[in-house]
Amino acid sequence: MGFLAGRISFERYRIEGKKTRMFGAEHLETLERYSIGRAESISPDEPQVGFIAGDHVLDLNFRLEKNVLNDVLQCGVRIDTHKVPAALRKAWLQMELEALGADNASGRPTKAQRQEAKEALEARCLDEVKDGKFGRMQHVTSLWDAKHAVLYLGGSGAAVEQAAGLFSTAFELSLSRITSGRLAEQWAAAAKKQAALEDLAPAAFLDQEAAGEIAWLRGAAANFDFLGNEFLLWLWWSLEEQAGVIPLADGTEATGMFNRTLSLECPRAESGKETITAESPVCLPEARHGAASGKLPRRSGLLLVREGVQHDFVLQAETLAVSSARIQLSESGDAAGSGDAEDRVEGVRHLSETIDMLFGAFCKRRLTSAWPRDLEQIRRWLRKKSSDSKKAAA
Repeated sequence: MGFLAGRISFERYRIEGKKTRMFGAEHLETLERYSIGRAESISPDEPQVGFIAGDHVLDLNFRLEKNVLNDVLQCGVRIDTHKVPAALRKAWLQMELEALGADNASGRPTKAQRQEAKEALEARCLDEVKDGKFGRMQHVTSLWDAKHAVLYLGGSGAAVEQAAGLFSTAFELSLSRITSGRLAEQWAAAAKKQAALEDLAPAAFLDQEAAGEIAWLRGAAANFDFLGNEFLLWLWWSLEEQAGVIPLADGTEATGMFNRTLSLECPRAESGKETITAESPVCLPEARHGAASGKLPRRSGLLLVREGVQHDFVLQAETLAVSSARIQLSESGDAAGSGDAEDRVEGVRHLSETIDMLFGAFCKRRLTSAWPRDLEQIRRWLRKKSSDSKKAAA
């Protein structure tokens, strides 16, 4: 069910304010009160968002033994949308107008009749929706980790935002989406480096390049999510050129490689973007050429090992969203990353901690006097890749 089997994908939200320590019957009552289908009215234009128990999209059987696991609450969120096809709406409106205007001397409907036809159309659409027609269901898995005050939502885009909104309303939670920028702000506050962060601008990785805006952030003020792109480039360089071992704040080390997929994009919106799929995409000429031309990673597959635990997943740079993650806490886990529920939860936590500590190791370089040295070494590394790319093309 949800996070407890197979590969998983998720975005994370930090829960601010009052902390929940354990879950009980009152939390199940809230899930039932805000379950899907409890809304008093249905609008053709507004999606219905409600909780489900998680076994499948029709499961409303909430139980402590199923939905509560120690300090974790698991369930699902279902989003029902109803959209009558535009062509059908147009046909129904035309039929209403023809019927209302048939007895008019001009053969055309009056202004009042046009309004009447529009109202009749909306009423018909509402009736069709109530009958269950033109419906579409989306399912977002969720895992509320009380121990670390984090909400994991298994989805992307608007569906995740709607699911987060439901949790916020139902449980009166204050949620903050965990992104590269937000994680950098958290690290800077703990390290008392807020001033350094506030003065930060995107790095110029090419010798002839000046620091500038990142096209996909659209010049958003005080948005430090570009650090996610720089983090992936720094990680690529670190794993390839710095012995492949990165010390972390808790005294452990992380090692690994880029695998499966790599998406690169020009931050100046000049030379486009590309996605490379291979067992080791960073070893291919296309990756070398893309990085050497100034493109930044936006998404990459990673295989990381920390404390003997292996994590295989895809990371989105700006949001730190994880997709297609194989959760395996110990050697006893099978190839599909399954195992008992407690191990799976600890595996999700371990993966999140590994990502956060790796990003923290990057922030420790990026926001201190160590960065100019790293930046110069990355520039030399990119120059070498440019040279290698030209030799390969010759």
